[in-house]
Amino acid sequence: MALVSGGLLAAPLAVEAQPVGKVARVGVLGDTSPPVETSYSGIDAFLQGLRDLGYEEGRGRQVTIEYRWAEGQRDRLADLAADLVRSGVDVVLALGPASARAAKNATTTTPIVFVGSGDPIAEGLVSSLARPGGNVTALALIAGLDIVGKRLALLKEVVPGVTRMAMLWNPSNPSHVPALKEVPGIARSLRVELRAIAARGPEEFEGAFAAMRKLRVGGLLVLADGVFVLQAARLVNLSAESHLPTIYGNRPFTEAGGLMSYQGSFVTMYRRAASVVDKILKGAKPSDIPVEQPTQIELVINLKTAKALGLTIPPSLLRRADEVIR
Repeated sequence: MALVSGGLLAAPLAVEAQPVGKVARVGVLGDTSPPVETSYSGIDAFLQGLRDLGYEEGRGRQVTIEYRWAEGQRDRLADLAADLVRSGVDVVLALGPASARAAKNATTTTPIVFVGSGDPIAEGLVSSLARPGGNVTALALIAGLDIVGKRLALLKEVVPGVTRMAMLWNPSNPSHVPALKEVPGIARSLRVELRAIAARGPEEFEGAFAAMRKLRVGGLLVLADGVFVLQAARLVNLSAESHLPTIYGNRPFTEAGGLMSYQGSFVTMYRRAASVVDKILKGAKPSDIPVEQPTQIELVINLKTAKALGLTIPPSLLRRADEVIR
């Protein structure tokens, strides 16, 4: 059981909504680990969002935050979610679709705010974007399958002659299932054959890349996944060893030496999550809070990696990049 507290994580914060003397309790459930979430700047952005809303220590009314981390072991999420609910938190912030599903299965009454789902309706987390229903609302990745298709198109711009790509996906991630059905069709529209290669964790990575080499793929799409992020350096190294141009669904990969990443801004989503939690602490019902989809999408390109792969990034693509790592 991972329970992290320290600094602001354990510090009491002020909240206008709570009665004087009552300490509001926010639970955070994640399938990764504290260092990974910090590298995203997600938790830091969430805490800063709380500060911006006036949640400061020593101003009378307070809130504390409790953490449960699965450390990449998703089979632990059900127990962690149940423990968090039993602890009596007022609201749960679930990080990623697997955490959101575990939280939803653990309670029908405790409010849940989750961050990172690509398609919360298809994943069975909410009834609709406008009126989620039940005890769950979200900040979802914008147009989940559309953004996956955009990643394929971006990679095609970098390696225009590629005719066969692979997609690395995690069967334990519920948001990946819709991609299996829809993304191959998107690839065909780009005149690319796409092969889906599954890996649940690091013990399956070597076999996955061996399969890619056997298939002679010329590009790789790695779907956004917390377990993959925990192993970002290893996946980046395996791509480099296979001399495989790769685009990722998470920014930490480009920071670790990956070629490109394209995703909704996690910093923006986590900061907005603080506003949604604030509304719930002030009495709003999750069922009445529409699912938010961020409009800020970040394209990050690593020119060092492009050079190592012998690739020339088109100038038009560099101009569209939000950040270029040189």
